[in-house]
Amino acid sequence: MNTRVIIGLTALAIAVVPSWSFVTEAAEKDVPKAVPSKQSQLMKEKLRQAQLLLDGMATNDFDKILKSSRELMLISKTAEFTAVKTREYELHTNEFRRALQNITKRAEEKNLDGVTLAYVDMTMSCIRCHEHTREIRNASLSWPAATPLALQR
Repeated sequence: MNTRVIIGLTALAIAVVPSWSFVTEAAEKDVPKAVPSKQSQLMKEKLRQAQLLLDGMATNDFDKILKSSRELMLISKTAEFTAVKTREYELHTNEFRRALQNITKRAEEKNLDGVTLAYVDMTMSCIRCHEHTREIRNASLSWPAATPLALQR
């Protein structure tokens, strides 16, 4: 390839790239951002508190553990915490709260091993509940497609 062509293409790329980023930035400003639902915000806060609780465990900070476990309990008692209304979901929520009560009790006793075991129980209850919620939502999404037309009336 000719040196002039290479220099020309390089100059063109240098000129176009900044203007392209300006166009994409302008387009992004015009697109409204999706507002996270209250439930989505609660789940993010739940995750943040669980991470703080784990940090408290790693640093042997029982005050941090207690604060996070109490915050998690408050989150679990908000109406928006309920993702689906099934018996199994209620069982998972109760299991989550029992694990939090156990974490709080063990933290008050300054029993790190007990806190750790209860944290594992809490985490498992979260995972089981999220699996259940996904199954329910996936089943409800696929139901109309699987229903014969005669039954959809």
